Amino acid sequence: MSGASDRKAYRTESITVTFEAGRCLHAAACVHGLPEVFDTTRRPWIQPDRAAADRLAEVVRRCPSGALQYERADGGTEAVDGPTTITRGSTGQLTVRGELSVDTPHGPRAETRVVLCGCGQSRLQPYCDHAGPCGR
Repeated sequence: MSGASDRKAYRTESITVTFEAGRCLHAAACVHGLPEVFDTTRRPWIQPDRAAADRLAEVVRRCPSGALQYERADGGTEAVDGPTTITRGSTGQLTVRGELSVDTPHGPRAETRVVLCGCGQSRLQPYCDHAGPCGR
């Protein structure tokens, strides 16, 4: 199971973007939203200094899996979408947005965006990792 220790942080003076690779489902909302910041051909692949913090936060919030998150230097964190929504994809995975507490093998995690496994075959339970039929 992926945990907070698996997160990589990319910092600027105004915002820190974190990335948890195990939760990434390659929706590419980040790459399409800010290709100057999120470029998988560069290292590091996230360069948050290439965009304004507000714009960067807006694009990070598009990440459906929650693999990308942010924290503002002024202490601001991601606003919670309300009301909480749950959408089942055609293959069974659940996309959830809202004020969430997700039970993980490492204890509960506060979340705002997740894609949960619907088939029980993910190695990152309860998160979907595309290992089973719900991730295809």
